[in-house]
Amino acid sequence: MSQPLKLFVLTLLLGVFPIIAQEDAHSNLYLTLKAKDSIYFERSFNQCDLDYLEENITKDLRFYHDQGGMQDRQQFLENIKNNICANQGVKPIREVDPGSLEVYPLYDKGQLYGAIQHGIHNFFIREQGKEDRWTGIAKFTHTWLFDNQKWKLAEVLSYDHREPDPEDIRTRDFNRLLRENKVPALGLAIIKNGKLHSTEIYGSLDGERSAPQNAIFKVASLTKPVVAMTALKLIELGLLEMDEPLYKYWVDPDLKGDKRYKMLTPKLVLTHQTGFPNWRYLQENNKLGFQFDPGSAYQYSGEGFEYLRKAIEKKLGRTIEDLARELVFDPAGMTDTRFWWDKSMDESRYARNFDAEGNQIPIHKYYEANAAANLLTTTTDYGRFLEYVINGAGLSTELFREMTRQQVKTREENFFGLGWEILTGFSEEEYALLHSGKDPGVSTLAIIFPKSGNGFLIFLNGDNAMPLYETLLTEYLYKGEELWAKR
Repeated sequence: MSQPLKLFVLTLLLGVFPIIAQEDAHSNLYLTLKAKDSIYFERSFNQCDLDYLEENITKDLRFYHDQGGMQDRQQFLENIKNNICANQGVKPIREVDPGSLEVYPLYDKGQLYGAIQHGIHNFFIREQGKEDRWTGIAKFTHTWLFDNQKWKLAEVLSYDHREPDPEDIRTRDFNRLLRENKVPALGLAIIKNGKLHSTEIYGSLDGERSAPQNAIFKVASLTKPVVAMTALKLIELGLLEMDEPLYKYWVDPDLKGDKRYKMLTPKLVLTHQTGFPNWRYLQENNKLGFQFDPGSAYQYSGEGFEYLRKAIEKKLGRTIEDLARELVFDPAGMTDTRFWWDKSMDESRYARNFDAEGNQIPIHKYYEANAAANLLTTTTDYGRFLEYVINGAGLSTELFREMTRQQVKTREENFFGLGWEILTGFSEEEYALLHSGKDPGVSTLAIIFPKSGNGFLIFLNGDNAMPLYETLLTEYLYKGEELWAKR
């Protein structure tokens, strides 16, 4: 076994013996090898520039194929010429799977002499006048050597070849949608018959690193249903009353000159009838105030949920984090959710946020709870929350019915219940509980159908959500999973 191949075998043991550290996706070495891989295979394999191919491989190159055996340099060149490049009208094309690349540097006495590159190839047949036909998937491992200021390919392993299956095609379609809309990652959960049926993650955390199945997303206003459920569980336990005045426990300093604060109750907060704006900082005077009498109209308000949080914490002498964990997270099986960047937060799994132009937004780390926004969670954890809600969340039948009752009308056929928007007008008397979330670089959506026990969850870490929502809902979720009762 040659020395580079031995080093490759060692990298397979990285999970047990941390010998070589993987390069960061933004490092010079990673970007150099990424460009080298792209240019080399585009020119040599796809465009059949055989001179370029020869110039960029070592004299003792070895090619290992799980179906075609081992080839030396001469055999490798002949096979490319005779099998890949013989017919330019119909020829194989190779593309790297975005986000699959990993790079491990090779050092000798502190001097960089090479690198190991690992990833996934997709293979296509390109025929003039036709759309490229996807024919195969394979893993690859390359050993690159750096000699005389030039990178050359020394060893190639191509293995685990297989044909694309329906899930591969779906993944490729989703990744294409993400790239076209400049959104790196998609988290998707499906609820079927009252059970969390599946959770999937597509794309990358930051445009480079593949998003793991336990990727952490900031979910913006999807925080509110969690806090609403916490409040309802307190009501169920008799620790909070639906219509009790909140001023007994908390009065915002901005409201002390307006006695209407005495009208505020948990129910008015959960139905968005406080009279508050969404956020005080959006007001010209930067202060909280009533824009109408509490209980007289609907107006969505994050301030209302923060007001409720402060009142609950004052009354019970406990934080919303502690209460939510005891009353919601633990019963629902949510083990990877937090209100802020506490010590348990694993930043390496965080899905960075991107604006409409595809530019990464600097991370804003919050260090205190907000009842209306900023929850950090995974697709699986929030999917478990939806499963918990759709099965009654341990509430009495009466209180669950009150939660899903049409408390206030928001627009035609749409209402607000306790913590959830209610969509009506479906066939077979079905209705939906819906909530969305939107912050810079954050787009989230949750919909559940209590009667059928179905639902879905979408997490996106980018601003261009609407084209993705439209495609996902009309072509995949509603159609394929039969979740949507036609209105």
